[in-house]
Amino acid sequence: MKFKELYSFGLEEEKEVEKTHTRKNKKTGEKIPPHFIKTMEFALNGTAVAQADLGTGVSKNPLISVHLATSKSGDTVMVSWVDNMGESDSVEKTVS
Repeated sequence: MKFKELYSFGLEEEKEVEKTHTRKNKKTGEKIPPHFIKTMEFALNGTAVAQADLGTGVSKNPLISVHLATSKSGDTVMVSWVDNMGESDSVEKTVS
């Protein structure tokens, strides 16, 4: 499954993500633990402007939108996230 980060300024990136329900390995029968994003943070020029607390109730390919009314060309937007397994990542782009 893919998690699509869509930004109002036209950026699209795909990240491997979210298995939100308990599944079983078809060969071994072992349970596969849930894997989902817990927290997302949105920053404009290094200042946090929004945070989303997510969980298993979020769809596998959510569209999450944040309106940045004060952003202008040249500003830096960063989205970072932490999953339920303690892993984290981020993506940073410049508004054009």
